[in-house]
Amino acid sequence: MKTLKIAIQKSGRLNEKSVELLKNCGLSFENYKSSLISTVSNFPLEILFLRDDDIPEYVQDGIADLGIVGENVINETEVDVAYLQMLGFGKCSLKLAVPNNGQIQSLSDLSGKAIATSYPNILKKFLAKNNVAADIRTISGSVEIAPGLGLSDAICDLVSTGGTLKSNGLIPFGDVMHSQAVLIGRKGDEQNPLIVELLQRVQSVLRAKETKYVVLNIERKNLDAIKSLLSGIKSPTVVPLAEEGWVAVHTVVAEKDFWDKISQMKAVGAQGIVVMPIEKIIL
Repeated sequence: MKTLKIAIQKSGRLNEKSVELLKNCGLSFENYKSSLISTVSNFPLEILFLRDDDIPEYVQDGIADLGIVGENVINETEVDVAYLQMLGFGKCSLKLAVPNNGQIQSLSDLSGKAIATSYPNILKKFLAKNNVAADIRTISGSVEIAPGLGLSDAICDLVSTGGTLKSNGLIPFGDVMHSQAVLIGRKGDEQNPLIVELLQRVQSVLRAKETKYVVLNIERKNLDAIKSLLSGIKSPTVVPLAEEGWVAVHTVVAEKDFWDKISQMKAVGAQGIVVMPIEKIIL
């Protein structure tokens, strides 16, 4: 069976999380920081370390079977690829920003103004959608300094925390798009058995990160109340305790609901609540 190739960022904000995800999927590989390609020893997979701008086209053209890249890069390169799984990391926003002492107050104020960006295609579509006729000036890197140098009246750039904007006297002005890392593949290859197996591994890791494993003790008379709060994967596991009239309940709780569920469980008599991380969940 053909060895798969997956392209990930060689350096940058998605590299570390991409490598972590692949290793959590049980893939064994080394020397990824000193090489452009690394072979996985326990799965038919090769990892290509590329510039993020190149990843979508490598996948579209079949040079790589899979890729991990930000939505912003996919949209900017305007490739035709399959979105296999949103990965939940590398979250950021592509925002418009303006000098904090400027006169721009609304999108319409950008008409006739110059906007510096590294994402001209995305920005062009956004402006057209909002009927704004502005001059787009494409800059590669250090976009935030453009207004201070007199190169533009505003910028459109990726923002995670906003610290860089603030240090350059800029304030966020509007959201152009939200982005996160995505596992992509070439259209038509989604049913490749190796891709299906690797995707299952990825999804099992992501499910585990979104849940907690919970064990608690409760009087049997209150069991129905607990079961109404906890669905588990299919249903909670209930085990009798040595003490008459008591049971142990094993279940999983979504991370986002965790503290609300804990409070509700205690309210119906749960005791000895033990919470543990989950490594993987395979359905």
